[in-house]
Amino acid sequence: MQIHPTVLLGLGSNLPWQELSSQALIGAALEGLAEFAHGPVVCSPLYRTSPVDCPPDSGDFVNAAAVMRAREGLTPTQLLAGVKRLEIAFGRSLNSVRNAPRPLDVDVLAFGDVEMRSARLTLPHPRAWQRAFVLVPLNDVAPDFVWPGKGLTVKQLLRRLDSNENVQRLPAACSQP
Repeated sequence: MQIHPTVLLGLGSNLPWQELSSQALIGAALEGLAEFAHGPVVCSPLYRTSPVDCPPDSGDFVNAAAVMRAREGLTPTQLLAGVKRLEIAFGRSLNSVRNAPRPLDVDVLAFGDVEMRSARLTLPHPRAWQRAFVLVPLNDVAPDFVWPGKGLTVKQLLRRLDSNENVQRLPAACSQP
């Protein structure tokens, strides 16, 4: 494994939490992710996206993607534990219905070229390459990243995607709250 592997993350929110909007929650998550990074965490523009595989009446999401180099010695499992702590710190319920509305969702999409499957983590993310709400923002920050197990770049995966998802770029950018 590389010393500082490239990590791809998907961020989303469709519920405000306390005084923070979905946009601000994503910014706050980026600030929290910095502890796991070797160097900057680079974020895509924000997108308003239609819910996918969510309970009825789920609202639209605000989504973004981030790319960073992992801090030395960080494992995928340690990163997952860290993003789960971030989600809980920003109001995510541990006992929620699958894909229910939530203040913050952070997915580890890829960790370098690691391919793994455990009870808690599958890398690369098993469905990310099939979702416009993931690939569109990822294409902004990591278009040439080669998806492990697919041998295709993010840009190529996006070109091949057949999706009816609604993904609209927002004028706001990722920023700290």
